[in-house]
Amino acid sequence: MSIDIERITHDPDTIVTYTNLQQPSEHGIPTPTKGHPLQMPNSTTDNSDEQYTNELTSAPVEKKAERIDQKELKDDAAKRAKKQPLVTRIIKAIKKEKKSYSELIINSEPLEKRVALLKDGVLEKFEVERTGEAREVGAIFKGRIQNLEAGLKAAFVDIGEPKNAFLHYWDILPAANDSGIEIVRDNKSAKQRKRDSEKVSIKDIPKLYPIGSEIVVQITKGQIGTKGPRTTTNIALPGRFLVLMPYAGTLGISRKIDDRKERSRLKGILRDLTLPEGMGLIIRTAGEGKKARFFIRDLHILLKRWELITSRMEASNKPGCLYVEPNIVGRTVRDFLTEDIDRVMVDKKQDHQDIIEEVTTISPRSKSKIHLFDEDIPVFERFNIERQIEQTYMRCVPLPSGGEIVIEETEALISIDVNTGSHKNKNKDGKDFITQVNLEAATEIARQLRLRNIGGLIILDFIDMKAKKDRNSVLNRMRREMAGDKAKNHILPISTLGIMQMTRQRHSESHSSGIYTDCPYCHGRGSVKSARTMSVEIQRRIISIIRHIRARDGHDKEINLRVLLNPSNLERLRNEDEDLLLGIEESYGARLSFRADPIYHVENFKILDVETGLEQR
Repeated sequence: MSIDIERITHDPDTIVTYTNLQQPSEHGIPTPTKGHPLQMPNSTTDNSDEQYTNELTSAPVEKKAERIDQKELKDDAAKRAKKQPLVTRIIKAIKKEKKSYSELIINSEPLEKRVALLKDGVLEKFEVERTGEAREVGAIFKGRIQNLEAGLKAAFVDIGEPKNAFLHYWDILPAANDSGIEIVRDNKSAKQRKRDSEKVSIKDIPKLYPIGSEIVVQITKGQIGTKGPRTTTNIALPGRFLVLMPYAGTLGISRKIDDRKERSRLKGILRDLTLPEGMGLIIRTAGEGKKARFFIRDLHILLKRWELITSRMEASNKPGCLYVEPNIVGRTVRDFLTEDIDRVMVDKKQDHQDIIEEVTTISPRSKSKIHLFDEDIPVFERFNIERQIEQTYMRCVPLPSGGEIVIEETEALISIDVNTGSHKNKNKDGKDFITQVNLEAATEIARQLRLRNIGGLIILDFIDMKAKKDRNSVLNRMRREMAGDKAKNHILPISTLGIMQMTRQRHSESHSSGIYTDCPYCHGRGSVKSARTMSVEIQRRIISIIRHIRARDGHDKEINLRVLLNPSNLERLRNEDEDLLLGIEESYGARLSFRADPIYHVENFKILDVETGLEQR
């Protein structure tokens, strides 16, 4: 008995028909040559393109991760450092500074703006902003409470966006004093003092803010996946040297400024600043060493900005956006262009002009650091940044001595596995060998977390170390490397199983989530059912359909079924499972035919009644 098989290509005009199951299998599906839809095919071009067909019909082969020689990067950076102005080099020599040579490289393209921070040529921070993307974090909205969830102790706020914002009750209450800020001056209004004396708790929130109440919120964590943005009522407007907190009522100074004399000087400046009652201020670390006039100028800019926000607030009677943060170039100038930055390289004239104008108002001395890149070669290639960025999208990242770390992002957590690989440590002592790999891994993991913008719960699977001192040395290395990270983090000691748990503050989605999307074929699972599994499911469905037809229409009913399926599943059926299909036909007195098309999903199939053309279930 023969089974009819049709195989069609993605071109509806081309059908390849097989009339017998015993025909030899093919390794390729004939595809007619087509030219560009707006031009006639050119035979010469088509022939030259054919050699790439097999390569282009498959997914790109992932390159093997190769360690970039950091010595080479540092040598190149050292050469650039020697080109600094003579005065700058003399000042550094007098101060006996041995800090890294730091550069900010800004690349502007039609669809993306990218900023890279290099320290001695090594990529330490990387940010990207895509044209048309909403700048959520830091944005201020006028909202209306849509719902109160007592179980979650949270409110859902309509902010005029597709998704309601999440507002925890704790974020509605006035913020507790941050341990990283030393309070210098009280500037609370009578209303704020009264509220403090009443000791409002989260139990009082539903009464104070019933459904329908208007409220002003600021986004602290952007929308991630299906979750709406997280917000707070404790508004903070960052400037170059100050942070204005309109509802805080206290003035403080960052504890990261640890020089006693400098702290004392800055406290004096803070006490002399004129600020409306009820507002608060924090002096940022960038303010260290700055004269009073810089703070006065910064405060004036921030108060003007808040005045504009309040006027929009009063003018609007419905939820909507009141303020958004500057674009990535503006934020970079504000947050990163400190005394530690030796040079800024920009490859677009307009951005260069904008930065010069911005710097002129906040730090005129920094103008000499801003340079326009006008070479023919792309700026990120010129400074070997592209090669370093490539590694941030790879699963495996090589370590200096031959080991590697493997990074996997999942919905619930990030897992990072440390492998010895072909480690080249000359010391043959196994314990030192393992500890050295783990120490290298800790340094690289901290760097990769910053570069990839990874946050949330992170599980680090280090190679097992029996000695407590070895585990502690790796823990200390990890904490030291993460100390300079601006995102808050918490690291737990390594367990006896070699597992370290840590969390890192996440304001927005990781860079990889912006680059990649879930595979439309497997819906992000990373795997599909095997041909054997599909063969079992198809045969099981065929037998079930035949039995139901026999039970309904009797044993004399002629059954003629056609199965629509993917070619890979057809290959399994026509080779390994041929006898089973013939057995089904003989046992149940049915006739089966198959039609294969590469368009059909490998996990999908349909069984039709040939006479009626209707699907059988």
